[in-house]
Amino acid sequence: MGKLLNIVTPLHQATNRKYLDRMIDDKINCMQIAKKYEADYWDGDRRYGYGGYRYIPGRWKPVAEKLIEKYNLNSKSSILDVGCGKGFLLHEIKLLIPKIKIAGFDISTHGIDCAKDTVRKNLFIHDAKDKFPFKNDEFDLVISLGCLHNLRLPELKISLSEIDRVGKNGYLMLESYRNEKELFNLQCWALTCESFFDKDEWIWLYKFFGYNGDYEFIYFE
Repeated sequence: MGKLLNIVTPLHQATNRKYLDRMIDDKINCMQIAKKYEADYWDGDRRYGYGGYRYIPGRWKPVAEKLIEKYNLNSKSSILDVGCGKGFLLHEIKLLIPKIKIAGFDISTHGIDCAKDTVRKNLFIHDAKDKFPFKNDEFDLVISLGCLHNLRLPELKISLSEIDRVGKNGYLMLESYRNEKELFNLQCWALTCESFFDKDEWIWLYKFFGYNGDYEFIYFE
């Protein structure tokens, strides 16, 4: 089993959120729209998701730098992003290491269509709950940020085992909680989450489903 890391948390904590406002804003309908993962989710009204998920130069650079340092990535390395969205993190990694081999997939056509030219040709439509179309240990690193909590338990089993299968190293970031307040805030805020587990439950699931990589949790404090 890997280690608990602190890579995305500083970026997550930089955003202010009004939890109760989202909970009382026709949330059931907003959840149904968000779970289509298309234009409304990414670039529609904030009530449906990101409220405009646009590329901001350098925003993901600190995360890219930490991943490069932690996993000793270089021009001969390969990386897969599971649930890559618009591929902004892969783009930042590519800017730092132009010759690195990258791949990413997502279920969102809109997300991939909005990817930067540097990475779009390496992205494709695929569902994280299905077997990955790659060989064993094909990638030096497999990452997944803010994706797998959108799967149910039977689907998590497949995805976690596949991440472990195709990657020599793994890094996952998921939404979680440590106390009742954080659980309440998460339940208010989350539109697409299917699996609400505290950090100890997630770690138990990682072991049970055969995931051996590193991990991080973000909390809604």
